Amino acid sequence: MSPKILDRATMRVLLLAALVLVALGGALTQTADGATRTTATQAETAATLPVRNTRFGAMLVDGRGRALYGFARDKRGGPSQCYGACAVAWPVQYAKKGQLRAGAGVKLSLLGTTRRRDGRTQVTYNGWPLYYYVDDVRPGQVTCQNVSEFGGLWLVVRPNGQLVR
Repeated sequence: MSPKILDRATMRVLLLAALVLVALGGALTQTADGATRTTATQAETAATLPVRNTRFGAMLVDGRGRALYGFARDKRGGPSQCYGACAVAWPVQYAKKGQLRAGAGVKLSLLGTTRRRDGRTQVTYNGWPLYYYVDDVRPGQVTCQNVSEFGGLWLVVRPNGQLVR
């Protein structure tokens, strides 16, 4: 039997399913004895936020160079308004409390966290909860700046903590 080649739509569905799995608590791994275990995701480990220069100017990225966004529907200093399908398209940047690090160009005093409904801790910057965009897969890639989805604008974040409009 020849291997099937997956079309782009099928690949996108598989990617979204994998991201949902990760968002729900980690990646599944199978051990030598056949047991399946959930492991902590990299997004839940120590969060280091540096600044990267892009076509939108200086903006926050994660430790791997992936763009971070704020959601204008969130209230600065308030809890996230992005759950369900929103959090699938816009995965949350999680971190264990007390393990936030300011990279080059980032003000440690602006780093913080907020608790989500499920009890997990989301990284904030200047009070804005931070997210990734599901289709931004390469370092420095910004494909959804100033886009309206799920009831609000999604905007990259400046080192001073302001959202880029």
